[in-house]
Amino acid sequence: MSDEEKEKKISHSQHESGLAMREANILILNRNSQERDLLSRLSATEGRVYEAASLPRAVSLAESVFFQVVVVDSSLSDYSTLEGIIDSRTSLLVTGKNGRRTESLLGNWPGDYFVNYCPLPLQPHDQSLFRRALKTALRHTELKLERAKECAGAEPSPEEIQAIHSEIKGIKDFISSNVVKELEKRIEVEIRYLSSQREKQRIEIILKKLYAADDVSSLLDVMPDIKEMVQAQGITFSILDENESLGKYLKPLVWDDAFLSHQDFSKYIALIDAEDFAAFVARQAEPLMVLDPRSDKRLSKRYTEHLKAPLLSLLAVPIMHNQDVIGVLEVSNKEVKGDSSRKGFTGEDLEVMKRLSEHISIAMTKLNLIQYDALTGLLRPDPFFDKVIQKVNSQSKRRRETGSYAIVMGDVDWFKNYNDRNGHESGNRLLRELAGVLKASVREEDILCRYGGEEFLFFLMGVKSLEEACGLTERIRRGVEEHYFENQEYQPRKNLTMSFGVTLSLINKTALPTLIIKADLKRMAHEADLALAEAKEKKRQPGSPSSSDDQMPAKNRVCAYDRTTQHGSSPIKTYQEKFFEEKRKHERHFISTFILYKDNGAFKVTRTINLSLGGVKIHTDAQLPLAQTYELFLLMEAKASQLKGDVIYSEKIGDDPLSFQCGLRFRDISFYNRKILENYLSSIGQNSALS
Repeated sequence: MSDEEKEKKISHSQHESGLAMREANILILNRNSQERDLLSRLSATEGRVYEAASLPRAVSLAESVFFQVVVVDSSLSDYSTLEGIIDSRTSLLVTGKNGRRTESLLGNWPGDYFVNYCPLPLQPHDQSLFRRALKTALRHTELKLERAKECAGAEPSPEEIQAIHSEIKGIKDFISSNVVKELEKRIEVEIRYLSSQREKQRIEIILKKLYAADDVSSLLDVMPDIKEMVQAQGITFSILDENESLGKYLKPLVWDDAFLSHQDFSKYIALIDAEDFAAFVARQAEPLMVLDPRSDKRLSKRYTEHLKAPLLSLLAVPIMHNQDVIGVLEVSNKEVKGDSSRKGFTGEDLEVMKRLSEHISIAMTKLNLIQYDALTGLLRPDPFFDKVIQKVNSQSKRRRETGSYAIVMGDVDWFKNYNDRNGHESGNRLLRELAGVLKASVREEDILCRYGGEEFLFFLMGVKSLEEACGLTERIRRGVEEHYFENQEYQPRKNLTMSFGVTLSLINKTALPTLIIKADLKRMAHEADLALAEAKEKKRQPGSPSSSDDQMPAKNRVCAYDRTTQHGSSPIKTYQEKFFEEKRKHERHFISTFILYKDNGAFKVTRTINLSLGGVKIHTDAQLPLAQTYELFLLMEAKASQLKGDVIYSEKIGDDPLSFQCGLRFRDISFYNRKILENYLSSIGQNSALS
């Protein structure tokens, strides 16, 4: 029997039972004819039933019939399969035998769809369960349709509004002009009320997004909604920042709708004292609305040269935290479709922007954008200095610290080369990843900040000497050098490295404590910067990326600023330490042998991935902390060696949550164990050559 004949038969059956007048349409999508017959019979009491044995047939039916419910076999229930057949008003009832697998598939459906699972109703109990599930699905669709009808009726269309005005015009011939004016006023009030309701809904959507934001990107995602809310052509969002060379300035994160990367900031920044609209708002901490900016002296170059369209009108509001300005929100060029008489923003737009700026401030505070850098999540310079001052002065007052503290400045080597070759977005990803490596390399009591661009500033507490501070910095330098960054092989030395400058300050040991101030720390930062310049050999003309290693600056070093140097000698010295050769200088052997490592007091057994004289790569079931030292037992055929290894990297493998690979560098290896390892690797190499 064909599908058309079955539909006629079912329709006739419904008519005979008095159900032909039901409005509900139900589609049974199932390849199995017996299951289709069963489901159609059970569904016939609730509405008109259509059957489809294939997706093309279902598509054909959906083009001419709206289905309240689609009863579909679990093998066809994936969202990507049915996306073009049903919309979110239609309820989906999935049947099948494998409940767990089916329920996992249903998780792929968007949240605005009603999707339910019911076992294939082969038994009487399951048939009763199926009928209840079908009624629930039909009721859900009915509620959605009623809601849509109410929403459509709550907001008159432009055609309906025009019809009302036309009707009023016809009545003018029969009633007095005073009555006509009263009717027009009432309609105008109604239209304004409806507009305010739409505005309220838009604001609620924006606020939900703001308070759900868990990072900077999701916070910036609300900017297009704000622009649309006030009918602006462009939107700009800037935060207040500060550094040594520029002082305080506005740094746009969004400029004229464009989301900026770090390298783009310099083109659009505005100094706080500049003749500039946004800078004026930041200085005065008051909103600004300009209807015709063309003759205004605050129309700076960044508006005339870097906007997509000429600036015709502007509205800017400050973003405040307590009594301080932390940013500025601007919208430009009011657009009112169908009303050429309105040229600029209104008082209502101003009130909306002021309200939204308050909520943006709360969202920024929640994300700690006042204290933390938006890209890397590290402290910004001012909060960094404040935390250092608080920590040092607290220790000094309590006389708990008799050592010294160090300020270290680090800079990424050849970062411009990385950005130029891989793009600014890759550069941003690199800085985010690098921040994680640096945080893992410092001690718990140390403090770290992003000083600007690719520069980072470290505070090392409780070091006893400049040599010890350099030693700690050397560990940080090696941690960066030994971490693999994407595309680092295209760097001048085929690696991504950093250079560092170190300076030391003794904490006061006299009876009366001497408190430090920000100027003291900035002086130390300047000394660290001088040592950093020596580490990067900035005075020497660097070669191009294609130059030989001998022609390029050394970089990837630690230099120190030593105040104890005698007059006439350079205070800057290069730190040197004799340590084992870097892992890449040893030949790696891809050997799988047993190795034990001691973790939390117990030995765990795993296998090696590769092995060299310098270290080993192993499989682990958890991520091991960087710079942690582990006791090892390495099995080499009939011999075993007890070793120690420092973790230099630990990375996840694929999607398995318990699969990691970890690189360890051997440390303090004895002469005896080294000879055993050399002989073992030598024998492995000979066997490989013979084979």
